[in-house]
Amino acid sequence: MNELSIGAILLVVLFTLLASGTWVALSLISVAAVGMLLIGNDSFGLIYATTTWGTVSDWSLAALPLFIWMGEILFRTRLSQDLFEGLTPWLSRIPGALLHVNILSCGMFAAVSGSSAATAATIGKMTLPELKRKGYDDKMAIGTLAGSGTLGLLIPPSIILIVYGVSAEVSISRLFIAGALPGLMLVLMFIGYTIFWSVKNKTRMPVDNTYYSIPTKFKALLKLVPVACIVIF
Repeated sequence: MNELSIGAILLVVLFTLLASGTWVALSLISVAAVGMLLIGNDSFGLIYATTTWGTVSDWSLAALPLFIWMGEILFRTRLSQDLFEGLTPWLSRIPGALLHVNILSCGMFAAVSGSSAATAATIGKMTLPELKRKGYDDKMAIGTLAGSGTLGLLIPPSIILIVYGVSAEVSISRLFIAGALPGLMLVLMFIGYTIFWSVKNKTRMPVDNTYYSIPTKFKALLKLVPVACIVIF
């Protein structure tokens, strides 16, 4: 059997398994097993065991459950509330006002949890009810959360970058450094678009005349200290 025939069979097997609802990981394992049988290699069990052990025994992957655990701990603390209360006085006069809290909170939390899902869930738990209560546009509020929630993929430490670094055998530190600047650029782009949208749609923005004095603003910064400490640590 030539390579083209084997490739065609493997494609059929792959799409059949995926269409049947089989998990992606199991589908790929099955395709690999069929491929090895077709080329006459019957040592699938030995190769699978060796490859699996070589992957899971890498200490770089130990960061994954720890990041997930930290994200769960932070989800059940008042960290997101401190972020909201610490940023609100400084952003209240910028076009878009509290919509920027979503963006900056997600950016800061992404630098703590390493997970986009944990970032969106934790920040959304606090900000969305408050934004709705103050009369902000629902679509824009959810949009800023959904967009900036993905910052957990780029801003280090990132779970995805760790997985990619281990799989591709490249420096995870270099990946973190490479993801920092694009992450910050995305934060600025989200903020820029939010300002543009708010100026263009003033009728859809609530009127908030709350005045925050300078001492109040600096006092609010104290609530960001725990977040900053975790990021630096």
